[in-house]
Amino acid sequence: MAAALVSGTIGGMANAKDTQTVLITGANRGIGLEYARQFSARGYTVIGTARDLADAKELSAVARRVEQLDVTDAASVAALARRLDGVAIDILVNNAGVFDRRDSTLDKVDFAVMEHTFAVNTLGPLRVVQALLPNLRQGKRKTIVNMSSQLGSIGNSSGGWYAYRASKAALNQVNKSLAVELGRNGFICVVLHPGWVRTDMGGSGATYSPEESVSGLVAVIEKLQPADNGRFYDFKGNAIPW
Repeated sequence: MAAALVSGTIGGMANAKDTQTVLITGANRGIGLEYARQFSARGYTVIGTARDLADAKELSAVARRVEQLDVTDAASVAALARRLDGVAIDILVNNAGVFDRRDSTLDKVDFAVMEHTFAVNTLGPLRVVQALLPNLRQGKRKTIVNMSSQLGSIGNSSGGWYAYRASKAALNQVNKSLAVELGRNGFICVVLHPGWVRTDMGGSGATYSPEESVSGLVAVIEKLQPADNGRFYDFKGNAIPW
């Protein structure tokens, strides 16, 4: 694995942003909403999704298009694919996720919570990629970003949080398979760690603001090259141990 993100820029990127479309799941708050704001400010066409459209007023102010999506619901994902039929997507950001902190130790593991966490964090991104693959094939960038976490690294040295850690480790493996299979057709599939961010999920005591984290994440995404396919990076472009 590379020690850090491969440097460089996408050819013609500066002149092509206004023709490129990014779809962000879970975009009505937190990191997802900040992604929508920053991509929109940089000239991208933003499609943001939310489970409840009534809770997406801030997203509606920055996204070109807001779509209902529950990544755990196969019918919802299929309906989104039908509504987006023929729409080219250059970058897919699988951002929707959950983190239930109650399973901090083995005796507190709740298997219903674990199943739901896997449904959102692991199966959800895979379901979205499968459904929107025709749209991604039409796109210029053919980039899939799966939002993971350093907590999903097998380099785990603190334990606990069984559901979240395991779901993100599984997502990393899903991404690796996508990278191998789709990389043959020019796709770049990566997993990114946003840092510990002050959101509803990260909590008020977290290290970074959403603006700081997403600014770094967008910079990483814009610099991705084919050699980065299948990699695991943080928001500063540093490689994370699997």
